Amino acid sequence: MRRLSKLLLVAFAAIPVIAQDAFAIPAFARKYGVSCQLCHAPVPRLNAFGEAFAGNGFEFAVGEPPRDTVGTGDALLRLQRDIPLAIRYDMYLRGQNKPTDGQNSIDFQTPWVVKLLSGGQVGDKVSYYIYFLLTERGEVGGLEDAYVQFTDVAGTGVSLIAGQFQVSDPLFKREVRLEYEDYQPYRLRVGLTAADLTYDRGLMALWSPREGTDVAVQLVAGRGLNAAAGNRQFDGEDAKSTMLRISQDVGPIRLGAFAYRGYERNVGTTNTITMWGPDATVPLGSVGEVNAQFVRRIDRDPFFGTCSIGNPCPGNTVVPFGTSVNAGFAEAIFWPQGEGGRLFFTGLFNWIDSDRPVVSLRLGEQDVAPGYLDQYQTAAAGVHYLYKRNVRLMTELGWDLKREQARLVLGSMVAF
Repeated sequence: MRRLSKLLLVAFAAIPVIAQDAFAIPAFARKYGVSCQLCHAPVPRLNAFGEAFAGNGFEFAVGEPPRDTVGTGDALLRLQRDIPLAIRYDMYLRGQNKPTDGQNSIDFQTPWVVKLLSGGQVGDKVSYYIYFLLTERGEVGGLEDAYVQFTDVAGTGVSLIAGQFQVSDPLFKREVRLEYEDYQPYRLRVGLTAADLTYDRGLMALWSPREGTDVAVQLVAGRGLNAAAGNRQFDGEDAKSTMLRISQDVGPIRLGAFAYRGYERNVGTTNTITMWGPDATVPLGSVGEVNAQFVRRIDRDPFFGTCSIGNPCPGNTVVPFGTSVNAGFAEAIFWPQGEGGRLFFTGLFNWIDSDRPVVSLRLGEQDVAPGYLDQYQTAAAGVHYLYKRNVRLMTELGWDLKREQARLVLGSMVAF
């Protein structure tokens, strides 16, 4: 590990040389002629202004006069002068002890992710947001976020989003987290099910009935990002999944709770999925904040009745069974120089506890007998430095409490 640490420190010192040409300003900042700092603290994490900007359909104010548009003389046509495009490039150097299952001690994850992003207005109170994964872990990832937003529909104050988005977006946004380690409770799947709290397709309505209160309602397919079947239909059944989330500011603290009810059909059997949990954001004065999420998940038949003597399920179970999983994460972010500073510290703890070994996090555990997890616990601490407003350098030390495995990651995120 001593030799590994020296190698990683040398590589970290070289990262500014790799990333120093990325000085351009991303799409929204280019449009308004402002710094990335206005919405991010640091990039890609959204601050309060950035959250409001996204909620307004990527405008400073709902219904503001059009910017950077072509004068067509047609009141019913609004064309942006240029298609707004931006690129996000993430790369890492990862080292770990106790490599298992064909892993290496040192792995160059360059690039880890390359995203092509676009967003803006196509009409008054009508906007869109799309990002395409040009590469994710070495493969073309395809479309993830891809939706159209109708803001303040009919003057009701309700915004309607249609397309692909993350079910967890009204909770904590995975795609703008700072850590290499993920918010794993949102990613957990049980048995053969495809439903989780990450990407799905459907409708989402957002409403703020009063100051400090937010309501989100979702109607989604409950099957994740799947391809259409031979009959050209995406959904496997008529039944859809629903999610309700309510949050309230209580002084400086934000408290929230969500409930999810889903149905997934496979091999002629339907699994009923129930998820619920509270969440909170607690400011640490002017120097940081703590975010926490708890998720309780119950599946009625996560293996869709396929357990049998000839094909036993995890734990050598030969009859259908239900499962319950408790999960959560706690995140701390510190900015000793203020949110507009260049130095940030992060800590993230993930905890998952299942009554059976049926959990999949898509981390490669399916390749290891018995193929599923019953517990997952990790802790990670990171340091992040803004080399430029759109060039963030980071290092993160993680520890897997169950595997007793250490992980050291060095990397950068460049946006232009």
